[in-house]
Order: sequence, then C-alpha cells, then structure tokens
Amino acid sequence: MAAESEKITINLGPIDLGQIDLLVQEGFYSNRTDLIRTAIRNQLNLHADVVRQTVARKSLVLGMQHYSRADLEALQTAGQRLQIQVLGMASIASDVSVELALATIESIVVLGTLHASAVLKAALAPRIH
Repeated sequence: MAAESEKITINLGPIDLGQIDLLVQEGFYSNRTDLIRTAIRNQLNLHADVVRQTVARKSLVLGMQHYSRADLEALQTAGQRLQIQVLGMASIASDVSVELALATIESIVVLGTLHASAVLKAALAPRIH
C-alpha cells in the first residue's frame, strides 16, 4: 500500500499568513503548503528523541501496519487477541468481517490514520482509543 497523506485544516492570523505569503513570493518556498510542511518536519526533527523514546516505551509499531483477513483468522485459530498500537497508519483489509474483527481485535490505538471500512470502524468504536 502506497504512503498516503491526510488533509488538515489550520487557522492562521492575517499577519502570520502574510509573512508566509511574503516568503513564498520571495521564492523561499514554492507555496504555503511547502512552508507549512517544512515547519512541521523541522519541529518533528527537533523532538525526534522524544518520539523514539515514547514509541519504544509504549511498544508502538512505527510506520504502516496492515491486518489481513488471513492474519486475523490465524489469531482466531490460535485463540489470541490483538492489541493494535501504531504510530503512522494501520489498515484492516476490506474483506474482514465484523464478526472476525470483534473476535480478534481487543483494542486499537493509532496515532495517525486508521483505514478500515465504515462498518468495521463503527463496530470497533468502543475499542478505539
């Protein structure tokens, strides 16, 4: 699965927005989005050690994690339940039934994006933290 991006909306005051537009106009950035992405990446780099330590402490999977029907069926056969803990993107295959998901997924913590059908998300809502 290719990396995806999520759209976010932010509100800025007119002075901040004007300064951004000035930097774009002067050629420092190609557009507003370029400046905002760069600023966010700079902040994430500044706090990279804290992120690494927290990922390790909370036993989070870093990146993308996909759960297929076969994965969940194997867990069900083994009598095991899954605690999904992801920083990035977690996805549950579209062919996973609500019954299988409820039988095998104990809890879901995703810092980022959870991709699953609307039906699965609704059924698992009490388990999503």
